Amino acid sequence: MDHVATIAALKALSQEHRLAAFRALVAAGEGGLAVGELREIVAVPAATLTAHLNVLRNAGLVVDRREGRSIRVRADYARMTALLAYLTENCCAGAEGACETPTDCC
Repeated sequence: MDHVATIAALKALSQEHRLAAFRALVAAGEGGLAVGELREIVAVPAATLTAHLNVLRNAGLVVDRREGRSIRVRADYARMTALLAYLTENCCAGAEGACETPTDCC
């Protein structure tokens, strides 16, 4: 992941409802959530959730698929992992294996 994609992802997550939606999708696992289920969790109007999901989608953090009449959304775990890797690539001055957990760093 490059710095431009990282900035886009962090910007997308810098809003309270988008962060809550993304965290709910991460917690939901690979199956994700129907948009209606996610709307109940985040507690925002449907149009507002659509706008938030568009920002997360444009940042590559979520993907969706149509299932009949509903749309299911899930976190893009590969993108999330790439973001975390980018943010921690210089942890412990880049010493490989030195930072098994974030608390090991520094």
